[in-house]
Amino acid sequence: MEVKVLDFNGKDTGRKVQLSDSVFAIEPNNHAVYLDVKQYLANQRQGTHKAKERAEVAGSTRKIKKQKGTGTARAGSAKSPVFKGGGTIFGPRPRSYSFKLNKSLKRLARKSAFSIKAKESNIIVLEDFNFEVPNTKNFINVLKALELENKKSLFVLGNTNKNVYLSSRNLKASNVVSSSELSTYDILNANNLVLLESSLEVIEENLSK
Repeated sequence: MEVKVLDFNGKDTGRKVQLSDSVFAIEPNNHAVYLDVKQYLANQRQGTHKAKERAEVAGSTRKIKKQKGTGTARAGSAKSPVFKGGGTIFGPRPRSYSFKLNKSLKRLARKSAFSIKAKESNIIVLEDFNFEVPNTKNFINVLKALELENKKSLFVLGNTNKNVYLSSRNLKASNVVSSSELSTYDILNANNLVLLESSLEVIEENLSK
């Protein structure tokens, strides 16, 4: 699959790159994508929810009424879950939502996500660029040149580029990651995927293992 290379002004450089069919043109495995996205979202959960149970509620342990002769059910404590202010039955406890997935499945999920974006023609290949200093206005100009200023976009860098990252940090619709930080969720969550030339070799090398 051939894709033309643009510069950061949105103009055609006259060059084309060949995207690997084994990464960008496979038959997407929807279940692998589902599991990888599910794991990503599960890992974002803190799991710090907690409700007080019967033994943890503050209050007297005195038996509140005699056992028999009241005409109502027996009750041994005001902390019983059936009374207002009592403990919670089967309430949430702190827990981890994370779970493990095989590396091969995660690679398949990322390749599937790339293939989905390629099939939808939502991949842009951009020649490497840098800013002398972090400047959000310069990054917005790049988005305008690529006609992405009103769309959710993901820029994938070959290596960590501090100035480009800091220039995009204030923009909610744009995200900048290095190729080693890329996730299936990030790929699918963006309307357009902008791959810098230096990232292609890293991506294809990591996913062809």
